[in-house]
Amino acid sequence: MTGTGTLLQSGLLPQGMDVSFKLAPAVLVLGMLAIFLLIGFVFRVADTEDMWVAGRSIGNIENGMAIGANWMSAASYLGMAALIALSGFYGLAFVVGWTTGYFILLIFMAAQMRRFGKYTAPDFVGDRFNSDTARGIAAITAFLIAFVYAIGQARGMALVGLYIFGDIGFAGLSGYQAMVIVMMTITVLYLTLSGMMGATKNMAVQYVILIGAFLAGMYVVGWTQGYSTVLPQIEYGMLISELGTEFSEPFATASPYLWIATCFSLVVGTCGLPHVLVRFYTVENERTARWSTVTGLFFILLLYLGAPAYTAFGVRLFDVNPNTATTYAAEGGMSAATADVLVVVAAQFANLPQWFVGFVAAGGIAAAIATTAGLFITGSSAVSHDIYVNLINEDATQRQQILVGRLGIVALGVLTTLAALDPAAPIGALVSYAFSLAGTVLFPMFFLGLWWENTNRQGALAGMLTGLTIWFIPMINEVLPTYISNGEPYVAALAQWLPAIGSALIGVPVVFAVTIIVSVMTDEPSLETKKMVRQCHSPEPMGQQQSAEDVVTDGGEPLDD
Repeated sequence: MTGTGTLLQSGLLPQGMDVSFKLAPAVLVLGMLAIFLLIGFVFRVADTEDMWVAGRSIGNIENGMAIGANWMSAASYLGMAALIALSGFYGLAFVVGWTTGYFILLIFMAAQMRRFGKYTAPDFVGDRFNSDTARGIAAITAFLIAFVYAIGQARGMALVGLYIFGDIGFAGLSGYQAMVIVMMTITVLYLTLSGMMGATKNMAVQYVILIGAFLAGMYVVGWTQGYSTVLPQIEYGMLISELGTEFSEPFATASPYLWIATCFSLVVGTCGLPHVLVRFYTVENERTARWSTVTGLFFILLLYLGAPAYTAFGVRLFDVNPNTATTYAAEGGMSAATADVLVVVAAQFANLPQWFVGFVAAGGIAAAIATTAGLFITGSSAVSHDIYVNLINEDATQRQQILVGRLGIVALGVLTTLAALDPAAPIGALVSYAFSLAGTVLFPMFFLGLWWENTNRQGALAGMLTGLTIWFIPMINEVLPTYISNGEPYVAALAQWLPAIGSALIGVPVVFAVTIIVSVMTDEPSLETKKMVRQCHSPEPMGQQQSAEDVVTDGGEPLDD
């Protein structure tokens, strides 16, 4: 096995993690991956309806499980514990932000998006604002979100893979880098076969695996170490005094402004993520859209309520472990890489059976693959449906559309793999950049597009371009230096008030204002467009395959509310 210094040139080797091949966990994970491939093959797609929206046939419970698996990525399963472990109270901004957004979706967007009834998020933008340019910007944004978001998933899969399969490098690549390539290849392979239909069926299975693994790990670690008995979600509080001050002092590691900015960006970002919104297009009707949101939030909370407890257990075990306590004291404590797999190494430090730790690790891989599936489907649909069909070749056949969609999945896989070989930040931070982008650029378009019928083409274009500009500024200021410089922001004051991880706090109000002002100063949308918006709020039931545009075009008179 290669040394720590050569394994990961960017210091990504988790401290104290047993990096070696383990037979039982390997068999468990390979069997799980084989099941995913089999499900993808059985439910492989033959037409675009199944490819992008699963035939609009998914029910409440199944879609709720898919929402849970689609949502609880490596950032939730692994990264949330990492963020809380490294930053204490500040990490709770992610718990709050990533759940609060679903209440906005439930109240203001789920049923309305389903009634609008398109295939993709850029579809909504293009048709609502009658603009191919707006559709193109939204499609590029969706592809960019999928790319940035998926980097964190690839990192998570690879780090967990190191525990299970060891340092198996090849062709001059380190074990971590080789694991990125292998895991992403498997993910891309099953997605090119299955499309949204197979991905949804897989997500239901993946949810059962990930939630079972997470809860089992949390309870068993708590029980065996004497940290908890029945309710670890509450009992972990007795450990707070034994942990660092960042767990008991609210703003020891981050300012109140950064906490609010991060939380706000995650809330609005949740409501702007294309792979979240597309779940509402896959269900039978608007009632199912609402209830699957409630179901999905319940499934999500099963993990989120336990994340702080699991973090406390893992940090305590890290602190008292003789190897980590002495060997890594000079390094300033726990590294980002260790925190990113704390859920796994906590079970290892608790001296639990190897097969059980492998089961916990398998949950992390299932979580990462499930979210990557949703991301790649929405990213590829942006390329195939929104750019290729709507902007390049309107006469494209079903076969051509599916082919271009599959090529989009492969392209995303290649780009994500290359970026994940040496990522710029921990899993949670990488994912948060995508949330800031979704919240700043897309959320205002969805919200205003659904709730203010006078939002027009010019306003949408001005708002989206403003949002992209605001998002890119901190990305260039903070993230670019990690690749080409010393990692320090170019302008420290800008990083303080417009942080990449929370840029939506400033971006969203500005984009709302720009969109509204430009819309007021220019011509109103057409009456047909206004009727489509009203139809999104009508109590009249719609057919399973109907859209608001269909109702308006067919002469239906939506309620003028």
